[in-house]
Amino acid sequence: MYKNTTLGYIERDGAYLMLHRVKKENDLNHDKWVGVGGKFEDGESPEECMCREALEETGLTLHAPRLRGIVTFVSNEWDNEYMFLYTCTDFSGELIECNEGDLEWVPMERVPDLPIWQGDKIFLDLLCRDAPFFSLKLQYEGDDLVYAALDGKPLNITEKD
Repeated sequence: MYKNTTLGYIERDGAYLMLHRVKKENDLNHDKWVGVGGKFEDGESPEECMCREALEETGLTLHAPRLRGIVTFVSNEWDNEYMFLYTCTDFSGELIECNEGDLEWVPMERVPDLPIWQGDKIFLDLLCRDAPFFSLKLQYEGDDLVYAALDGKPLNITEKD
């Protein structure tokens, strides 16, 4: 069974709003830096979920989130998931305190150097290169990325961090 989630990278002045996940108990993303997002609520579209999650976690209202791709996560330890990946440059509001971690604007070129998932580096590179809409499959064993495929074609992931 797959759960549906969203993940968004809000962009301002060459930086992404990143969430350092340090506040939630039993968080599979603990101490990682991620975008904002979360699980669909009953009856929500991907855009509705992305906008609701962004508002709840950041206090920002997204006006034009752009769906960039779908990421399929397969894992031997956690629930499998389909993640709808967004970017957004059109938003309003003031940042609030997030109960899941610390929010920080991070220059886009510094994001890959943060403690992030290995697979996130793949889709962040696609976002930075403004790749056309994509489907990315990421398969993990524990915290290790063991397989990745972009639009059905396997990627070479032998380079370890």
